[in-house]
Amino acid sequence: MNILEATKKGSNTLKENGIKSHMLDSEILMSKVFNKNRIDIISNFHTNLSIKQIELFNNLIKERSKRKPIAYLIGKKEFWKYEFDITEDVLIPRPDTETVVEQSLKLTKNKSSLKILDIGVGSGCILLSILKERKGFYGTGIDICKKTLNNCKLNIKKLGLNDRVKLYKSDVDNFNYGKYDLIISNPPYINKLKLKYLEKDVYDYEPISALDGGEDGLLILKKVVYNSSKLLKKGGILILEIAFDQTDKVKKILIKNGYYIKDVIKDLAKNNRCIISTKN
Repeated sequence: MNILEATKKGSNTLKENGIKSHMLDSEILMSKVFNKNRIDIISNFHTNLSIKQIELFNNLIKERSKRKPIAYLIGKKEFWKYEFDITEDVLIPRPDTETVVEQSLKLTKNKSSLKILDIGVGSGCILLSILKERKGFYGTGIDICKKTLNNCKLNIKKLGLNDRVKLYKSDVDNFNYGKYDLIISNPPYINKLKLKYLEKDVYDYEPISALDGGEDGLLILKKVVYNSSKLLKKGGILILEIAFDQTDKVKKILIKNGYYIKDVIKDLAKNNRCIISTKN
């Protein structure tokens, strides 16, 4: 069986299981088998597979049929301009989250040196993308999960940022190290009662701790806002990713904690995605 035949067969299996991007996913999983990029796979459709390769490919198709996300199956995900290693211990980076990177770079374009804190650093996709663009910036990332921090360390090494990033295993309530010019966070903000209505790809596979924002979706976000007010320098910037329907509530939380609301930024779907505020 060659690549073309196997890929078509895999695509049909995924289609039967309701995967909309069945052909694309089949090609990506085949690229995982050969450890090459998708373009190389398409260019070599007539290459024959060994029995071992067919077995590996079929197992990947089987897992994807169960709705296991592609990023976890191939162990990586493109975000901003870079490729990040992704394990099942971290939330998969979303294109909409690039809004936080974009705004961070826009607001600091005239700065040559800056200290950044990422609360709930995860894979490191936000913080590390910013640092790759700004050679004089230094970052600190905190997270409550050791396995998550280990994933982030892989990406720090991969992107050559070892000398500009520090990581701490801590929740935001117990972190009081340093003062920062910019704090960024994509906290868990989904209402606990709505978690079960998420897509199967998300609810069954992604870490619930990175999604669960408590009964109002704002439990962790409130802690981030309160503690950031103590960690930010005067005039410092706080950029929060939020759910599209949380804007007014988050604004009130920020104002109550002494912030000035600078802007609300929409994502690719024109939904409110992040709030930018400054410390008075």
